[in-house]
Amino acid sequence: MPELFAQLLRQDFAELDAATASWKKLAKAFDDTQNGSRKRVTGPLHKAGWAGVSATYGFSAMSATETKLGTAEANARLVATILDTLATKMRSAQSKLRSAVVDAEAAGHKVRDEDGWVEAKQVVDARYHNDPDYQGLQQQANAGLGGFRSRIDDAVAEAETASQTAAEALHQLDPFDLDKQYGGANAQEDVARVAEFAGINPKDIPDGKDPQQSKEWWAGLDEEKRQFYLAAYPDRIGALDGLPTPTRDEANRSALDLRLNDYALREDSLGYHDRYNYRHLTNLKDRLEKTDSGPANKQMYFLGFGTEKDGRAIVALGDPDSARHTAVLVPGTDNQLDNYGGQLNRIEKLQNAAANSTAAGEDVAVISWMDYDAPEVDGSVITQGRAKAGEEDLRNFTHGLRSAHEGDRGHLTVIGHSYGSSMTGAADAGGTGLDADDIIVVGSPGLTVERADQLHVNPQHLWVGASGNDFVSNWTSGLTLSADPKDPDFGAQRMYVDTSGHSGYWDDGSQSLDNQGRIIAGLKPRPGPSD
Repeated sequence: MPELFAQLLRQDFAELDAATASWKKLAKAFDDTQNGSRKRVTGPLHKAGWAGVSATYGFSAMSATETKLGTAEANARLVATILDTLATKMRSAQSKLRSAVVDAEAAGHKVRDEDGWVEAKQVVDARYHNDPDYQGLQQQANAGLGGFRSRIDDAVAEAETASQTAAEALHQLDPFDLDKQYGGANAQEDVARVAEFAGINPKDIPDGKDPQQSKEWWAGLDEEKRQFYLAAYPDRIGALDGLPTPTRDEANRSALDLRLNDYALREDSLGYHDRYNYRHLTNLKDRLEKTDSGPANKQMYFLGFGTEKDGRAIVALGDPDSARHTAVLVPGTDNQLDNYGGQLNRIEKLQNAAANSTAAGEDVAVISWMDYDAPEVDGSVITQGRAKAGEEDLRNFTHGLRSAHEGDRGHLTVIGHSYGSSMTGAADAGGTGLDADDIIVVGSPGLTVERADQLHVNPQHLWVGASGNDFVSNWTSGLTLSADPKDPDFGAQRMYVDTSGHSGYWDDGSQSLDNQGRIIAGLKPRPGPSD
């Protein structure tokens, strides 16, 4: 304690500040290197179609390296947080110590330089200690002595506790042990330990039910706090509707790397479900990386994923935060991770179709929202259960798009296909609706409502497309999922389609696709030849 007193009283924190800055710089270097690898190496190689045995091993090695870089970045940020917090706590303790010393000396006490002991002051000559009033005078003069000693002891103890806690956290973190599970063996324990030391409570992360609240929470954080949350809780940050699209993309890619790394470490013992997820999440990652080196409007943003049941995914083509026109495509029956690539093909076609109808300079973003448990070809497809279970999530997502959008209000279209139209209808009918300017439903078995005016969207902007031989639209609509939306009495607008079957609405060169693009661009669809 005596040595700590002298050291703390004169402590200069310049070296600690420099170390903190160096770790922050190192974390940024890891992040830049990881992103650079994706944009300048992995992405272009994927885009170029590199294939074969060499490609398989090459991509595997690059993926492992990029994961290590991500882990190293996270750990470097944890180290920086520990050092930054230590400096803050030590400065606070030093300020309290110096204040106690100044107050003690101002009261007439001597504070010994070597150990911080506060000496009692003599107000009466000791030769007169037998005087009846001596003891009383001395006690009165030294009434605050115990308080000064206690303040000094507390300040030194506070500094000692901070130093010991930081040392233990750094020792447990072991950021360079990248060959053991890429440094992630005790990741959650490391995060919890550092968060507690830094006074960061994970319970402060919003529950995600109010996108505007999530936006305001994130906007209120300083950059250091944001970086800590991204490094420590990427899965939770990536799931928050209302946060900026690039932020969610960064968080979800980190969470995906961690999930894939976990699968890789357990590959020999994976069960069927985990093998399924491992394979299809890897394919999704490859698809994302193909766009990393492309033009801005063709870059994909990873807005969410899950591995429960058949899997979930949300991917945007183009940045909806800055796009003038945004569309959300909600898929239907039997859509899951193993066929998600088809959904990504569709949003690219929709983006191209909309871009052909927009004014020059107006960006278009199209999102594949598969964030619900789409029904299988079984009894679940004829009930409203899956739609009701996911409707709030879809509402939160579209309201999150509104909250995160920059500048003037953009034009938002929601497209529901097959059972996805039932999900879209349920979501727009409940709560405050989807806040969509237009809604398109194709191949719909029903919107879970009996009339268009039971939805929040203006019936003049509810468009229904149905091919003549679409089994779902023509033979199941109007049964268990409420009224047939193409029936004139329903009150919606018919959109001309020239394609056939249940899944032909995105055929290249079709008016079905062109009309969807026009609506996304804020225009009316073109009528058919007989209209």
